[in-house]
Amino acid sequence: MTSDPLAADPLAVVRRIRESSARPQPAPGEVCELCAEPVPDAHNHLVDLERRSLLCVCRGCFLLFTPDGAGGGHYRAVPERYLAFADLRFAPAQWEALQIPVSVAFFFVNSELGHVAAFYPSPAGATESLLPLDLWDDLVLEHPELGELQPDVEALLVRVDRTSGETECFLVPIDACYELVGHLRMLWRGFDGGREAHAALDAFFDTVRARARVR
Repeated sequence: MTSDPLAADPLAVVRRIRESSARPQPAPGEVCELCAEPVPDAHNHLVDLERRSLLCVCRGCFLLFTPDGAGGGHYRAVPERYLAFADLRFAPAQWEALQIPVSVAFFFVNSELGHVAAFYPSPAGATESLLPLDLWDDLVLEHPELGELQPDVEALLVRVDRTSGETECFLVPIDACYELVGHLRMLWRGFDGGREAHAALDAFFDTVRARARVR
């Protein structure tokens, strides 16, 4: 007779195999979506150009798809630069022409469609302005630095004070814009977002100003 109790109990063997092979499953967002390497809370992103979505990735996969990396055209790394365009302004008439109902919007070049897309935060998330954006061509003529935005991965973030007409304009990573929109969506109350959403918006722009290099 064998002295190993597991040999007499096949179910115990199965249980031991399961226990030895079981590993805690990471929560969504805690691993790289390309290689499954664990990632910290503050991590990089790629844009999936085919699905028009953001992927959470480790630093190694991020570097693979930077402009100097070896990656292909399916994914594009989201840069980390912030610039402040101190001289860029939206005249009240220009902003009204866009018919964006809130004071914040972001603009980026959609390489698949071949034109600039405009989005603004709303209770439903990022809402696209479907209006013709001929205004963008005029802005680029007046401010050639806007031509430096990398398609799909960088955006012009604009905040307009509708009372004073003052404008703040920044070049930011596209993931920062979607992070802002998602945060505001959770806080949104009433027609204009409510007090909490406005406080979150102020805090977000404080962070952007602190990170941005003046162009």
